Amino acid sequence: MDDLVVAPGVVIPARELAWSAARASGPGGQNVNKVSSKVDLRFDLEGSIALPPEVKARVRAKAGASRLDADGRVLIVSQLTRDQKRNLEDAREKLAALVRGAMVVPKKRKKTTPSRGAKERRLGEKKRRAETKRGRQSRGDD
Repeated sequence: MDDLVVAPGVVIPARELAWSAARASGPGGQNVNKVSSKVDLRFDLEGSIALPPEVKARVRAKAGASRLDADGRVLIVSQLTRDQKRNLEDAREKLAALVRGAMVVPKKRKKTTPSRGAKERRLGEKKRRAETKRGRQSRGDD
């Protein structure tokens, strides 16, 4: 297996990736029962030297508990096609997309305040609503 090029300058060495094949589920007739076409690709995230710690943390968050095992490895499964080789390429592309998404630094949220006009409109609407409700009250004049 070759090294996985995620982005220019970011390469995951092949030694950090491990894959295994198993029998896939779903349609495919006799082929499903005979051929191990499903691919499980494992990436040792914790032991990786290819990614900086902040990217590892974002990969961990994006992958979620369902794709991470107890040893800190990311598990990517592909059983899209009937061909093991194409499933391996699909799994590698899924992993690359996950890491590429984690490389993007999220923007900081800027606090905003309502504009003066928005405040005035809100207060005007509150006054109209209060006036409407005040008009519904019954007077206790006996």
